[in-house]
Amino acid sequence: MRFKTMLISTMLLFKTTTGWSQDWRTADRSSVGIAPTAAQDSRAIVQVYSARTYGWKGNLAVHSWVAIKEKNASHYSVYEVMGYYADQGIPVIRETHRMPDQRWFGNDPTLHFDLRGEEAEAMIPHVLKAIETYPYPNSYRIYPGPNSNTFVSWVMRNTPGMYATLPANAIGKDWIGKGQPLGITESGTGVQVSLFGLLGATVGLAEGLEVNILGMSFGVDFARPAIKLPFVGRLGFKDRQLFAPEDVASHTPQIPAQVETKEN
Repeated sequence: MRFKTMLISTMLLFKTTTGWSQDWRTADRSSVGIAPTAAQDSRAIVQVYSARTYGWKGNLAVHSWVAIKEKNASHYSVYEVMGYYADQGIPVIRETHRMPDQRWFGNDPTLHFDLRGEEAEAMIPHVLKAIETYPYPNSYRIYPGPNSNTFVSWVMRNTPGMYATLPANAIGKDWIGKGQPLGITESGTGVQVSLFGLLGATVGLAEGLEVNILGMSFGVDFARPAIKLPFVGRLGFKDRQLFAPEDVASHTPQIPAQVETKEN
C-alpha cells in the first residue's frame, strides 16, 4: 500500500511538472535540430532515439525508435513499434519518413546512437535484417514486453557495431529475443540474464552493471559515470555511445551492399 501511494504521488508530480495533460492531437511533433535533413547531409546515417511516452505512461517509461537514411536518399526511414496496431490486427512495426528527431507528443527525444558516412552505409543492411527478423511482428504487450523498446533492443542486439544502450526506463528492453533467459547485451559488449524481462542482471562494458526487478532497472554506468534508476533513467554524466564514430568503423564488419531477404 505504501509503495502504491508513493507511485501515485510520483505520477501526480510528473504530471504537474511535465504537463502531459495536453491533447495528443495538438502535441508538438516538431524536429529539435539533432538530425540533419537529407538536403543538409547526403551521407548514410543510422540513429537511435528515445523519448518519454505520451500520457501517464510518460511518468514511468520511454518510447524508442531507430532511423536510417541511405546515401543520397531524399528522406529518412524511421522504424518503431505501435501498440495500437496490434489491437487492429495489423503488423506492429511502423515505417515512416518523418524527421527522426521529432518530439514524441511534446517530449524531447534523446539521441543514443549516431553513425554517419561509409560506416553507416555498411551498417544499414544489418539494421534492416534485424527489423525483418524481429520475432514479434504482430504482438505487443506494454509490460513487461514485447513492446516498442523490445523491438529497438532487438535491433541493437542484432546490429554489429551499434555500441549503445537504451536507458533504464525503457521498460521492455530486458525482454531478450524470443524470451530466452540468456543473451548478449544491446551494445554487444556484455551478457544478460533475464526472466521474461521481469527479473535479471546485466554486465557489459557499455551497460555497466544493471539489476532488473519486476521490469524496473537499477544500475551503475562506469564508462560514463551515472546511476541508473527506473522512471528517472539516469543521474550523472550524459549517456552517449561507447565508441566515437571513428572507433565504430574499426569494429563494424564490412558486408555486401545487398542482403538476401526471405521470400514472403
